Amino acid sequence: MYNVYEKTYTDLPDFDRREILRYAGVKGEADGKTLDLLDECLQESRTAFSYRVCYCELSQSALTEKITAAKESESLARFLSGAEQAVAFAATVGLGIDRLINRYVGVSPVKALFFQAIGAERIEALCERFCKEFGLKKRFSPGYGDFALTAQREIFSMLGCEKRIGLSLTDSLLMTPTKSVTAIGKL
Repeated sequence: MYNVYEKTYTDLPDFDRREILRYAGVKGEADGKTLDLLDECLQESRTAFSYRVCYCELSQSALTEKITAAKESESLARFLSGAEQAVAFAATVGLGIDRLINRYVGVSPVKALFFQAIGAERIEALCERFCKEFGLKKRFSPGYGDFALTAQREIFSMLGCEKRIGLSLTDSLLMTPTKSVTAIGKL
């Protein structure tokens, strides 16, 4: 048996502008116009985020019992090697950033690109914060190596993501909100 927990964060580090520019594909130093656009998008997106995580801690054997694809993944087995305990988690930054991306995709593709990059930076910041809090040095997500993307169905079922943090999974295994992550970490 395992318990599933939820956590909401309100105190993530500020936006990492350099990472956002990297996610947006900006090479080298950004010019003034690009930086001004980034500032405008950052300002508009500041209230768009709802940082939420649900997770459970379980033994490595219980994890492979619950997640069929974990039994079949040599990459995940190598990742978990030597760990007795693992953490399965799902994290999301909410629908607000998706709404901004959708609002601008047809009107200003460049702004939509920046909102995509901001969302990517925010979900990574959330995952890093969660992992640091739990002492997880790395995480391993469905779709990495031979860890089948279908494992997301079992992670979602195990954690009750939709009910707990408003994260759902489509039939094609895409997550909504899009700036979300499922992963396994080792303790």
